[in-house]
Amino acid sequence: MPSGRGAEPVEASGGPLEATVSGRGGWLVGPGVSEEFPNGGGSGGGEAPADPRVSPAHPRSRTSAAPPAPDVSAPSRHPRAVRTPRPSRTPRPSRTARRVPAAAPALPSARPGGPPATPPEGNPDLAPVSRGFLAKATLVTAVLSVAGAVLGLARDQALARLFGAGSETDAFLVAWTIPEFASTLLIEDGLAFALVPAFSLALARRAQGAPGDPVRSLVAATLPRLSLAFVAVSALIVGTAPYLVEALAPGLPDPALAVDCTRLAAVCVLGFGLAGYCSAALRAHRRFLAPAAIYVAYNTGIITAMFVLGGQWGVRSAAIGVAIGGGLMVLVQLPSFVRQLFRKQVAQPESGTSSDRAVTAALVATVLLFALCRQSQTLIERYLASTLDAGAISHLNYAQKVAQIPMTLSMMLCTVTFPVVARALADGDIERARTRVERDLALATCMVLLGAATVIACAPQIIELLFQRGAFTARDTAATADVMRVYALGLLGQTLTGVLVRSYFSAARPSWYPVAAMTAGIVATSWIGAWTVGPWGVCGIAAANAVGITVTAVLLLAGMGPRSVPIRKQGALRELSRPVRAAVVATIAGTFVAEQVPAAVPGLAAGGATVAAVFVLLARALDAQGVVPALRSLRSVTRRLTHGRCR
Repeated sequence: MPSGRGAEPVEASGGPLEATVSGRGGWLVGPGVSEEFPNGGGSGGGEAPADPRVSPAHPRSRTSAAPPAPDVSAPSRHPRAVRTPRPSRTPRPSRTARRVPAAAPALPSARPGGPPATPPEGNPDLAPVSRGFLAKATLVTAVLSVAGAVLGLARDQALARLFGAGSETDAFLVAWTIPEFASTLLIEDGLAFALVPAFSLALARRAQGAPGDPVRSLVAATLPRLSLAFVAVSALIVGTAPYLVEALAPGLPDPALAVDCTRLAAVCVLGFGLAGYCSAALRAHRRFLAPAAIYVAYNTGIITAMFVLGGQWGVRSAAIGVAIGGGLMVLVQLPSFVRQLFRKQVAQPESGTSSDRAVTAALVATVLLFALCRQSQTLIERYLASTLDAGAISHLNYAQKVAQIPMTLSMMLCTVTFPVVARALADGDIERARTRVERDLALATCMVLLGAATVIACAPQIIELLFQRGAFTARDTAATADVMRVYALGLLGQTLTGVLVRSYFSAARPSWYPVAAMTAGIVATSWIGAWTVGPWGVCGIAAANAVGITVTAVLLLAGMGPRSVPIRKQGALRELSRPVRAAVVATIAGTFVAEQVPAAVPGLAAGGATVAAVFVLLARALDAQGVVPALRSLRSVTRRLTHGRCR
């Protein structure tokens, strides 16, 4: 592809200005160029489709087709009137894009100096990701994630109703640390940060004609070793369960029950590990249905085990359900994983060579240490809460589960777009990756702030509606609501950390900066928690959590640059301030309205509606970029549902 200076070629693997033209009609990627031409007419031979906004007949349009060359032989009254037409200019990469090298080497898509290679028809590995596809994938992920979250709430409600919020539940929640850590390390944050970029790179090499099948080679090199590691960790937890319980909760009234629950729940490490591996592979293949359904299967297994075995095994039945749910998470994804693994490869000529980058030990170490540091906040909370009255750990657990729902919902889009960012970096297209991360940051911020404002304004009504029945008393409701309001202050930091850390690991390279940032947040959580647990109790622990994760988010944002996707930090900060101001006003208004209604359901409805109305109006008035896409997506989903209902 010619540059703006002449005919010098742009290498696909060496710079950010990579053009890839799809034979299906006009997909061009490059700085300053639209990411998608839905109705373009490119023929696949290397020419970008014409801009539909420009009329060729308009003589003053700068980007219109070049006028015919003037006849220099004809006489002219004004010699300067004859001008040589200026050649069309190709957008030059920005200074940031020229300064930052490509994140991962990609196979050349064309011969040096020649046009970009044209992908063959019918190859799904090279098909461009459209906004419609992202919307559908996000919708599927959102629906199934909400279903899993609802079942998670039903699980917590069943636990509270069957076993209350006393010492028996505290013993199980100490063992619950195992699946919490396993889900973070093996499914959500840890291995996903290493495996999704690795599979994206393997798919890029497969699509560009690498010899053999890079995807199957990656599975053969990693899956057996990781499976043995999962089995070894499960056996280690079973053998050291008494010491783990003593370290996690030294003041627990019934440590023997906690040891039994820990040993039963340790089996889930193998199931979670295999489920996380399948999820990463399927998301890199742009398959989101099965990975989004894993928590539906998981919580179904736990709820079923508690009601079937609860009378005989007591709270140990919940630990048995954890082990069963881990196996169900694998079974849900296994058919789709096998289909993608043994899918027939499209025959293509070899177009070059590339270094075979596998999942390195350094990469796995950095992502696991980051996830371990992040999840250790839960260890600190339960360690400090074990010195308080019985039920303190339960109040922290219920408050955290409900308060994190807005953060979980806001991260759904990032779950879908993380493979897109990783694939863009694997292709050497930094500009496309940066644009995607900035959009995700704006949208996720608006979503989590709207949810946090609702949680703070309507906390008593939410807890009363969800948990106040059976052994869960009104006193438990008041204590849990207070803790949840404090937890919600850190939701923005939780979301920013989740969005930004993906940028550090999207290039399939080890990065120790996120580990250092998370360590700083853990130190802040420990010091503040130890200082505030005495005078403030569980609310002091929740405040320490909020401050610690906010410190991590600030450090990650400050470090965005050559070591990650180089977003525009000053613009991002200005954009973040707009929904924050709208959320503050919406929280005050929603709290006032919710307190005027005594009943839980009407109070929640009135307060939630007030928060939503005030937040949307103020955010749009402040021109927050994440609000309009969210409303557009909601309108699109509503239109799709209406169309489906009328068919």
